Amino acid sequence: MADENIQDRDGGGIGGGDGIDTFPFPVDLSLLGVGVQVGPMGAGRTWHAHAPLHRVHRIDFHVVMLFTGGPVRHMIDFTEYEATAGDLLWIRPGQVHRFSQDSEYRGTVLTMQPGFLPRATVQATGLYRYDLPPLLHPDEARLAGLTAALDQLHREYEDATTLPLSLHTAVLRHTLSAFLLRLAHLAVSSAQAAREGLGDVPDDTTFTLFRDAVERGFATNHSVSAYADALGYSRRTLVRAVRAATGETPKGFIDKRVVLEAKRLLAHTDMPIGRVGAAVGFPDAANFSKFFHQHTDQTPAGFRAELR
Repeated sequence: MADENIQDRDGGGIGGGDGIDTFPFPVDLSLLGVGVQVGPMGAGRTWHAHAPLHRVHRIDFHVVMLFTGGPVRHMIDFTEYEATAGDLLWIRPGQVHRFSQDSEYRGTVLTMQPGFLPRATVQATGLYRYDLPPLLHPDEARLAGLTAALDQLHREYEDATTLPLSLHTAVLRHTLSAFLLRLAHLAVSSAQAAREGLGDVPDDTTFTLFRDAVERGFATNHSVSAYADALGYSRRTLVRAVRAATGETPKGFIDKRVVLEAKRLLAHTDMPIGRVGAAVGFPDAANFSKFFHQHTDQTPAGFRAELR
């Protein structure tokens, strides 16, 4: 990726209801306008003329980077990750991130527009499993499989003349699905290895329903009991499912999501701190500041100033 056309922080994005500029999938840069792109990282590649790649920004599509060099430091949702040759970074829609000016990005980058794959494939590949780790370290065998699948996808993507557009798109969907199924298996395996010893998940559906409910309601509902009641589970069942899936308590999971959204608003918008607090369920600014400091060791104002 490159930042040859980087302009001001707010230029060129599409504003969402929360005031955050979100950069869309660059359909105009995709061969034949299909909802996927595959190509080498490097100078001259970007997804929007005004996307501030070396500043914190947000996108509404998937990005997977397979590195052939490194180390590369890349920030995703305010956590710094260091990737090297053979590693992958998976950035999902809505996550904020920033490219490093001091790192040379080498390898292959895949971008995919939401809606390009059918619902069944989206569910099978966990495209919106935000609880899974963005940085993945495949072993030699898995890396070989992922590299071969991505190379095949790259060849199919660039072969824009052999098939009619409808068939070309269908082949891309199937080839992309094969790559993402491998990638999803790696992501889930990595998460399971990270929480080894925490026990089995009593019912993965329990956590999935809780995660989706939190995503819909975190801005107004921070109560574990309220989520348990709404989903028809006992509090104990919910605690077991969330701890097994993530290694943390339901309350910790909710708080982490609230803090993340607060960070996004503080970083991306000029909303007064009181309004940021209200947007994530704290009508009282003092309570919001106390909550934010408790979870980040920073005041909201201090966090914002650090990023400006």
